[in-house]
Amino acid sequence: MKSVVITAHGGNEVVEVREGERPRRQPGEVLVRIEAGTLNQVDLYMRNSGAGITHELPLVMGLDGAGVVEEIDAGEERVSVGQRVVIYPGVSCGRCEFCRRGDNVLCTRMKLLGEHIDGTFAQWISVPVQNVFPMPQHLDFLQAAAMGVNYLTAWRMVFTRAQLKPWETVLVFGVGGGVSLAAMQLARSTGARVIVTSREDDKLEKALELGAHEAINSKTQDVAKTVMALTGGRGVDVVIENVGEAVWSSALKSLVRGGRLVTCGATSGDQPPADLKRIFIRQLQIIGSTSGNLSEFADLLAYVERHGITPVIDSVFPLEDIREALDRLEAGGRMGKVGLDLQH
Repeated sequence: MKSVVITAHGGNEVVEVREGERPRRQPGEVLVRIEAGTLNQVDLYMRNSGAGITHELPLVMGLDGAGVVEEIDAGEERVSVGQRVVIYPGVSCGRCEFCRRGDNVLCTRMKLLGEHIDGTFAQWISVPVQNVFPMPQHLDFLQAAAMGVNYLTAWRMVFTRAQLKPWETVLVFGVGGGVSLAAMQLARSTGARVIVTSREDDKLEKALELGAHEAINSKTQDVAKTVMALTGGRGVDVVIENVGEAVWSSALKSLVRGGRLVTCGATSGDQPPADLKRIFIRQLQIIGSTSGNLSEFADLLAYVERHGITPVIDSVFPLEDIREALDRLEAGGRMGKVGLDLQH
């Protein structure tokens, strides 16, 4: 079996493709032949340092994966041998208060694939049966793999946390990124009015082709002023953002009174000016969100199949070219997911 392994922390020199034995399936687990995975920013973080995340090296990379069931327990009815499946990337304890109430994404002992334990960038993986879900029928393996992180994160932000309504207007920052692009697609599918931002015109043009209603170049336009012009001075009901400090002021100023801002990241910094007066006078809601739970993942996959939503794939690399794939992810300028072909 081939797998992508981090042997130390640094640059691409610490990332290797290794030969090893297939994992041995334990009772209650499913052995999956991984056909494809997609890359996420956390893959770069784990390569670079992994600071603050408990892990041991060498570590198999990857959170996203989709493939085919090869072995299951006798009598298992949730999935079957030969079934095409997508992996949920978090292994929860099932015992803490958050797991017991059904929100396992808040599990106090959560172990994420590719972070705390070996991940999906391997030709086979064995995971608990509750982590395996049937793929939407219209998706290929690469597209299905993209569901595990970006689309699940966006689902929780848009529906669970923001509770976006079809008659509302949402502003999505940085539409070239995976979570933002997924949020745009999900929000658009509800009938909501979607405004997107990017610093690159080609990404804005692609977003408009995919269904965004209006697009703002945040490099050449004042986002908040443009939003107010587009909404007749009202502002948007919901802001979806994962940039943090660089866009925080514009995000708050773009909201209608009582509006909701949902954030899942801080790539530009995590200590923006709070602007507390604006928050309490206009009664704004600031909501944090990360990933999603098992129930949300099932709902996401059913919704994606029902609405025919298809993730955008920027580029695909064979397993042996993992370093080039990481370079593509790190370079920016892409639109959609960077994929990894595990079997060809």
